[in-house]
Amino acid sequence: MDERALLEGTPDRLFIAGEWVAADGGRTLDVHDPSTGRVIRSIADASPADAVRALDAAVDAQDAWAATAPRQRGELLRRAWELVTERADDLALLMTLEMGKTLQESRGEVTYGGEFLRWFSEEAVRIHGRYGLNPEGTGRTIVSQRPVGPSYFITPWNFPLAMATRKIAPALAAGCTVVVKPAQLTPLTTLAFTAILEKAGLPAGVVNVITSSSSSAVTEPILADRRLRKLSFTGSTEVGRKLIAQAADGVLRVSMELGGNAPFVVFEDADLEKAVDGAMLAKFRNIGQACTAANRFIVHEAVADEFARRVTERVSAMRVGRGTEEGVQIGPLIDEDAVGKAEALVQDAVGRGASVTTGGSRIEGEGTYFEPTVVTGVVAGSEILRNEIFGPVLSITTFADEDEAVRLANDTEFGLVSYVYTTDLARGHRMIDRLDTGMMGLNAGVISNAAAPFGGVKVSGIGREGGFEGIHEYLSTKYTMLPA
Repeated sequence: MDERALLEGTPDRLFIAGEWVAADGGRTLDVHDPSTGRVIRSIADASPADAVRALDAAVDAQDAWAATAPRQRGELLRRAWELVTERADDLALLMTLEMGKTLQESRGEVTYGGEFLRWFSEEAVRIHGRYGLNPEGTGRTIVSQRPVGPSYFITPWNFPLAMATRKIAPALAAGCTVVVKPAQLTPLTTLAFTAILEKAGLPAGVVNVITSSSSSAVTEPILADRRLRKLSFTGSTEVGRKLIAQAADGVLRVSMELGGNAPFVVFEDADLEKAVDGAMLAKFRNIGQACTAANRFIVHEAVADEFARRVTERVSAMRVGRGTEEGVQIGPLIDEDAVGKAEALVQDAVGRGASVTTGGSRIEGEGTYFEPTVVTGVVAGSEILRNEIFGPVLSITTFADEDEAVRLANDTEFGLVSYVYTTDLARGHRMIDRLDTGMMGLNAGVISNAAAPFGGVKVSGIGREGGFEGIHEYLSTKYTMLPA
């Protein structure tokens, strides 16, 4: 399908109570292609009243959906996975058009996002409880799991399919109805996925989607409504803190996948070829716009020069361009603010004594592009070591021994993911225990998997998505006592 036909065939309205409807007052918002800056689609711009209507629909559908047989819920998710697989090329192109990543990476996201549908289609029938005699012998204990209830999801712009499926699939498997607010910058993929759910047989009101130019305006009335029981958000820690505060009034169950500042530690005994391969994946996947992206490369002083030479050679050869073009490895950043942030972080590091070995500047002209960059000799106090880069900038600092590596890696309020390269198995196990992160790649540059629990510690989040653990975010435990 060509770009124009694909865009024209993508829904442009809100999805509430099983119907595609215009926004209150007919308001619309524009979606742009970051590679050109041009408007590619105008879609409905929801109001607070639309948000309440969406929650009404989710509440109305909750009891019936919770009573639906687990196998039936699982089969719906399985059909959705099959349809996503069938439409992989269209979904990949749509993602590339609205977000900028390469088609190859978009195809990878379709596979990854689809796996949450398949995984939780299987988990829907494996919600367990327990039964047994209490220790005193005076009664029987029944422990059961029940759906939490109507849930509200705010998804980010950088992985528009996977972040939707990672939340929607476990909620539906558990028996919860949902309202989804996709990111203003990349809402089209979520709308296309919603149409797939509809085709798979989704009952009216089980999933409701509101697109809006003001997340706060539509979120406020939903969080203030005591019928809502669950909030899940993926995005910045700053926004996550505010949402947790708003959720406190209703004592909502919350899942927060927030910011990261991932260390990538390379020890002197590491296989440098594998470490460089891992660095390219951990840093430049999704143009560096991932919460799991390696942010601080902490390299042993004995191998730092060689590591820097090798990554500079690889990075300087990367091709930049529109994600739809053959051979392109780095697409545009999402908007001008992202370009400005990358530029400012590099300039701050250089001003403190660091050196740019390749790249380092915005690319002038159409679109929001920044050169793939390597910065060496980054010193303590540099902003690039404290702030999530969210761009194609690889920064290198050095260490002398294992204790220093641990101190530098843990010197952040964030704790999402870490990466460690070493051939010493005992050291690898020590690092698993010593690094304060919710996830770790040991000699691996990519860690995300639908079958694994994704999430962080410290200010990087609360709760887990994926794995056996993911469905429990949408279940509440009920204890019943039966006299003996």
